[in-house]
Amino acid sequence: MEGQSLISPDILASYAADAAREVSGVHGLVGSALHRHDGVRVTRDAGRVTVELRLALEWEANAPAVGAAVQHRVAGYLARMADVRPDSVDVVVDEFAPPEKA
Repeated sequence: MEGQSLISPDILASYAADAAREVSGVHGLVGSALHRHDGVRVTRDAGRVTVELRLALEWEANAPAVGAAVQHRVAGYLARMADVRPDSVDVVVDEFAPPEKA
């Protein structure tokens, strides 16, 4: 059969969000009215895929380590689930969740 199959950026954003939430130290994604999937933007241009995630981290999380883990997890998840290898996975830490009171 000829033709091609593409997975929509919305589905890729959903996959990326799921993968990011699995990483220890991630409290959640930070939403924006500009993004359909809160905290995740996926763009596809000329066959290139880029992912941007905006995160809230746990209060005592090591931001560089968590960011690197999110990049690795998201890239691997998209490759495995959608056969998509993003050109970049950018992580923006927008906030830290306040510590929980004991």
